[in-house]
Amino acid sequence: MVKKNHTCPDADNQGFMHNEGFPSGDGHPDCGDGPCANVTDEGGDGGDNSSEVSAAREAEEWKDKYMRLQAEFDNYRKRTLREKQDLVAFGGEDIIKELLPVLDDTDRALEAMRKTDDIESVRTGIELVSKKLQDALKAKGLSEIPAVGSDLDTDLHEAIAKFPGDKKQRGKVIDVVQKGYKLRDKVVRHAKCVVGE
Repeated sequence: MVKKNHTCPDADNQGFMHNEGFPSGDGHPDCGDGPCANVTDEGGDGGDNSSEVSAAREAEEWKDKYMRLQAEFDNYRKRTLREKQDLVAFGGEDIIKELLPVLDDTDRALEAMRKTDDIESVRTGIELVSKKLQDALKAKGLSEIPAVGSDLDTDLHEAIAKFPGDKKQRGKVIDVVQKGYKLRDKVVRHAKCVVGE
């Protein structure tokens, strides 16, 4: 049987017969009956490959940005949680510092009470300590809720008893069992009152 030779139409292979100069099976392309394909092309156009690389790079950049943002948010969350815990634990530190001198005066007054029989000087000392305490609390925004003689206001007062009185005293606070206080505009303790009826 005669082996059929054919010419590959590829420009680089013009004039070469299928079997000329190549041993069978040593890297020689088998063109079959059609045109020889360029064996170096794998997957087509090189432009598509560069756009894939660019898209992969952009995706990596966005992933990096996302990871950094997530880490920053996690740090922010931990920091604010720690600040809240510190605020709860040490929020009263400034008022405590203001009250320490009052505590010192109270200790001195107690010591003076043990050593003297002069009741008048002890009374004067206690009044001074009480005024110093009131001034320290007032500087921090604490104020006493006015009660006696005013109309009962359930936002400020708590009626714990009623007492028969004349028409002028009806619905008014006639006595205070326990003083009430506001911290700036917020009621921290209602005044416990006796109300006329």
